[in-house]
Amino acid sequence: MLPALPTPSPNGQSHRPFRRFDLADGLGQWLGAVLLCSALLLPLGLTSCGLGSQPPRSVLLDALALQIQLTQEQVARALDLEAAGQPQVSRVRVEQQEAIHIGEAGGVHLQGRFDWRLAQDPIRVDSHFDLYLQRGERGESWRLARPVGSSDGQCQDWITDPLPLPGERRFNPLG
Repeated sequence: MLPALPTPSPNGQSHRPFRRFDLADGLGQWLGAVLLCSALLLPLGLTSCGLGSQPPRSVLLDALALQIQLTQEQVARALDLEAAGQPQVSRVRVEQQEAIHIGEAGGVHLQGRFDWRLAQDPIRVDSHFDLYLQRGERGESWRLARPVGSSDGQCQDWITDPLPLPGERRFNPLG
């Protein structure tokens, strides 16, 4: 189908429909554009605020290595064996994150998947993790937090273990 040709007017010029500019229309369009942009940018702003509380990757690697090491030591003690060396952790994928309170301090609960292997073991395992980290008082350090039940039946009790500060020897040297 061909497009319709413009209808000639009596004075020989093509007829274009005249649209009166109304200030209310212009303001309405501008306001609509601003609201649309705000609606699109607001979730990005909220997401970026939430990401700031996530610990750095090196902290996640250290915390997961420490959690494996502490579990190994518990099992080795129970079986009267010697614990293996330091585990190696890699490919951490955080799937869920939420800010929580751990005792009186702020913390974060992270869930996801990671790859790990025991020292001197060629087999790498893909596992799920459920990790609790407590932020240090000045926000410069992190502690691995482990829930241990409730002594009063109302509040969760925690055991926390320090993680190395940035620049200190890490629990899990990759390589």
